[in-house]
Amino acid sequence: MEHTPTIRSTIETELKQRGYTFSSFSKISGINRGTFSTMLNSNPPKPISVRQMDLITKALGYPEGWLYELYINECFHEGKGHWKRIKPFLLRCVELERKECIQKVLSRLTEDLSYVSTVFEFAEELHEGGKENEAVPFYECVIENERYYHSERLAVSQYRLFSCSLNKDLENNRQQAIKFAPFRKNLPDNLQLDALLKLANAYFQLDDCGTVIQYAEELRILATNIYQQQLGEKLKSREVKPLNTERRLVVYYGQSFLLKGNAYEKQGLYQKALTFIPYYADLTGFEGLDDIGRIEAEKFKMWAKANKLNLEILMGETESLPAIDKFKELNTNISYYHTNYNLITYSRFFLELSRYYFNTGAYLKAMDAMLKSFKASSQLNDKAYYIKSITLLFEKYKDHSTNGQREEYEKLLEEVQHNVNQMIP
Repeated sequence: MEHTPTIRSTIETELKQRGYTFSSFSKISGINRGTFSTMLNSNPPKPISVRQMDLITKALGYPEGWLYELYINECFHEGKGHWKRIKPFLLRCVELERKECIQKVLSRLTEDLSYVSTVFEFAEELHEGGKENEAVPFYECVIENERYYHSERLAVSQYRLFSCSLNKDLENNRQQAIKFAPFRKNLPDNLQLDALLKLANAYFQLDDCGTVIQYAEELRILATNIYQQQLGEKLKSREVKPLNTERRLVVYYGQSFLLKGNAYEKQGLYQKALTFIPYYADLTGFEGLDDIGRIEAEKFKMWAKANKLNLEILMGETESLPAIDKFKELNTNISYYHTNYNLITYSRFFLELSRYYFNTGAYLKAMDAMLKSFKASSQLNDKAYYIKSITLLFEKYKDHSTNGQREEYEKLLEEVQHNVNQMIP
């Protein structure tokens, strides 16, 4: 029968082959001689810490993580998990990207389902520490082993995976949204605000206006309820606890109306869309605004003006078009629009503006507006409505474009094709 090496037998073999004594190896490793001896010779042997394992590895000249596969058994002495050893080991595995070791530890650890809560807490620690991607296998472990479908722990894990998975691939976002959506109402209020906003944005990108309106309404109700609760706490002179959300409360409140209006606009219901603009046009009086909140309120004021102009263009009310000059900041800083939703808003506005200019014969202005729309859309890997509309417009009016405009168009077209090719498996 073949002997399976253990971490101790492997270390002992190395020491013998190199002629080290406990005393001589203690000097080069920095581990106390007596401590080293008890790790190998006492009965039962003293547990080896992750730090000691790393010191031994370094002293023997092996790469980091050399003994990690063997160390897994050290974490499960007599078949029982020892979290005080497991946690620092997992942290090192995360640091060294030893995914296979992480999976083996989690598989053995969750043989006892009482550890699911511990794994969840560890995942949350990683997330709070800015290691969102590294936390993914731990949330997946919770999802696979959580016994209660309606638990908050399961909902949070599903939300973390959903949030982490969103990207510029719209079909990916659709699938991730479908998978996560049933868990949204089991989230605590702060995460539910973020989740509803992300769900509404994801479906807006997919042109599913009915679902956008549904989630925007849920967002409005939740944001309004929280706002009223906060006002009630202030009236009673009680401290208002921080929400711990990605954005300020004013953002969720304002976006609930803005998203609804833009969803109705997509359906061609322009008058209906106009009715939502007053609800976010001036949020400077929103209670509890700090400096960041006031900046967010100013953004809504700008978006309200831009969306109103866009609707006026769509309805043929062109007398207010000179006011577009007030929005030069929209023309010069696409990077400001860092989310998919805002890129789409930006693209739609300048696409409609370019159509107006084409119809009035202002071809150079039309081409400039169209290229701004194209540049925003190209960042979304959006092969659907906007890019198709833009390419059709350009081909129709390309004889009126300058050499520079044609060069920019061809460059953007190459970028779009490159993005499409990257998405093909």
